Amino acid sequence: MRILLVVTGLQLGGAERQVVDLADRLAARGHQVAIAYMVGEATQRPADPAISVYPLLCRKSALGMLGGALRLVRLVWRWRPDVVHSHMVHANLFARLLRPFAPMRRLVCTAHNTVEGGRGVTVAYRLTDFLASVSTNVSREAVEVFERIGAVRKGRMLAVLNGIDTQRFSDHAELRIEARRRLFPKLRGRLIVSVGRLAEQKNHAGLLRVFAGVLQTLPETELWIAGDGPLREALTRQVADLGLQDHVSLLGARQDVPDLMRAADVFALSSRFEGFGLVVAEAMASGTPVVATDAGGVAEVMNGIGYLVPVGDEAALCDGLIQALSMTPEQHAEIARAARRHVETHLDIERTVDTWLRIYDGDYRC
Repeated sequence: MRILLVVTGLQLGGAERQVVDLADRLAARGHQVAIAYMVGEATQRPADPAISVYPLLCRKSALGMLGGALRLVRLVWRWRPDVVHSHMVHANLFARLLRPFAPMRRLVCTAHNTVEGGRGVTVAYRLTDFLASVSTNVSREAVEVFERIGAVRKGRMLAVLNGIDTQRFSDHAELRIEARRRLFPKLRGRLIVSVGRLAEQKNHAGLLRVFAGVLQTLPETELWIAGDGPLREALTRQVADLGLQDHVSLLGARQDVPDLMRAADVFALSSRFEGFGLVVAEAMASGTPVVATDAGGVAEVMNGIGYLVPVGDEAALCDGLIQALSMTPEQHAEIARAARRHVETHLDIERTVDTWLRIYDGDYRC
């Protein structure tokens, strides 16, 4: 099967990582795969060199978008895919609007969040939905939100959970010991790790306020935040204003996220909204207890394992972190085993690829 994945961008992010992983796994099963991306630099790329990556070079102007549209139409005519699979709001709408002009025999459109824009985006999704063969989102909660706000008709959108590379995010004891020894060798210290783009959605400002409260009870704790984004300078100032310079590290974009997960005592997610919460599943696969806000599909990912707190409840998030950091080794090991078992059983990326292939073949009941 020839599969063209179309994505808004290929920079660091959970949705982008999922697209790259999907491409690699599809190619490993013998399918011909290519990726086209609309904007930015491709900082994430598939590992398989046989997967072609095409920049569409879209610009924020009418002529710039027209140029990107022509490049995608020409690519589809030349490449003749059996399936075009778009990901994220801009790529979804882009592919739908171009379908009448290019031979997209089957168009699958995947949203990756409960909130993908304002009222205009909702209307655009609803008006163009007929142009997609099938629409999906990354959690049942996200699908319900799309139905509730009128972005899709009830029953029209499928929930297809993201998949985790359980080999890359391994909980093997030797890997955890080595990651801890190399990254955080302090015998008495505790480490909280958070991973995510430094943007309003992730609410790192709230996490910093919460962490200041955690330090009052557990003063030998550190918080590491991996990721970059538009709020980096503001968060750096907030760290200084709260006097947390000796306890908080803004790590920037990192390529060693699996080791960061394994080195941590606790993984923290403070998001205001999420579609799935890929980093939560990655932490669970790595054997690291999670404390997270009940944002979008996060509850589905955690499945009752770890500490889930209401969105925006900073006192509850603080209590959850203190409880998680205060667990006995036996309690920690029990949660780690349960988390890993859940990911292996329900969230392994090979299961997700199986589902996508059924959808590509026309089984929309998956």
